[in-house]
Amino acid sequence: MPPRPGASGVPVDPADVPRSPSSRAATPATPATPAPLARRAARIRALLPGLALGGLGVAVAWGVHRGLPGVPMLTVAVVLGILAAHLPGTRGAVRGGGRAGLSFAGKRLMRLGVVLLGLKLSLDDVLGLGWASVAMVCGVVAATFFGTWWLGRRMGLHGDQPLLVATGYAICGASAIGAVSEVSDSDERDVATSVALVTLCGTLAIAVLPLLQHPLGLSDARFGRWVGASVHDVGQVVAAAQTAGPSALGEAVLVKLMRVALLAPLVAAVAVSVRARRARGAEQAQSAQEAQLGEEAGRTAPATRRPPLVPLFVLGFLAMVAVRSTDRLPSAALDTAATAQELLLAAALFGLGSAVHLPSLARTGGRVAALGLCAWVVVAGVGYAGVLLTM
Repeated sequence: MPPRPGASGVPVDPADVPRSPSSRAATPATPATPAPLARRAARIRALLPGLALGGLGVAVAWGVHRGLPGVPMLTVAVVLGILAAHLPGTRGAVRGGGRAGLSFAGKRLMRLGVVLLGLKLSLDDVLGLGWASVAMVCGVVAATFFGTWWLGRRMGLHGDQPLLVATGYAICGASAIGAVSEVSDSDERDVATSVALVTLCGTLAIAVLPLLQHPLGLSDARFGRWVGASVHDVGQVVAAAQTAGPSALGEAVLVKLMRVALLAPLVAAVAVSVRARRARGAEQAQSAQEAQLGEEAGRTAPATRRPPLVPLFVLGFLAMVAVRSTDRLPSAALDTAATAQELLLAAALFGLGSAVHLPSLARTGGRVAALGLCAWVVVAGVGYAGVLLTM
């Protein structure tokens, strides 16, 4: 169709004629692509292979634990994760398409497991120990944490390994390492190496400590408290203490849960330390920038992100302790939560185990192993002295 003449006689192209609002509204608009939803869906798809691999690892770990009840499921999960990262059949999936999901499990699922861990502890349990026992547990935790941290730094271990190993030995093994690594922004390999070391030493304790009960002259109750004060993971405590009977098991679990209760203040203290360190680093960077670009550039420097004083999952842990202290939850709900907590932690530990790189570990393996052995001696020796003084 030829262009229509305009008022001046000059041909006008219809495409150049402005349309009225009504005509614009009549034109169908192309729907906008939901970019945030598409990105979220893509992230979920990226997580699925690793989560599926972690679920398979948890299923195998559960089967091994059912067949060998003396072997904690969490220990098996770590070992399976390490194997999956190095066996030819699974190594490619772990380091490739499954890495995102396994890292997600090692961080996010660990947080959920720590929250549910709070349902194992009530204030009545803590008060039932007595103030002398509470002081003993606090002393064991403090001596183990600061002694291991100092020794690790003196031995030249890189990154956050001294902090993470000290946390695992002092509080509750891999769960505490995962909690502290969240506020310290630790490297995934440092976390994986620390988890592997603490899990290995805790597993050895299951076999070694029962052999020492009678040579050390410990009654069943004293032995239980020693195990609770010296062994890292709750499952490992149960496996070691049950060899001396129900009274030893009850004492061990109470003392162990008291150590778990100290997880929240320890994480908060680490968060405060990280905030202070980052603030000092930001001030130094700002001073350097002001010296180079002038005072105005210094005022416009971006602020450094600070971790929260108390992370949300630690608040969740404390909330679960408060809920358990009300004694309103039925036993069926507590049993379900305990099962969910163990499955979540098993998936997280499988993910952390899959991040262990044995060739890299071998380069610092001597120093890491020496730190683990020394820390084991510290926590066992301080725990033994504390038990003798309070019972």
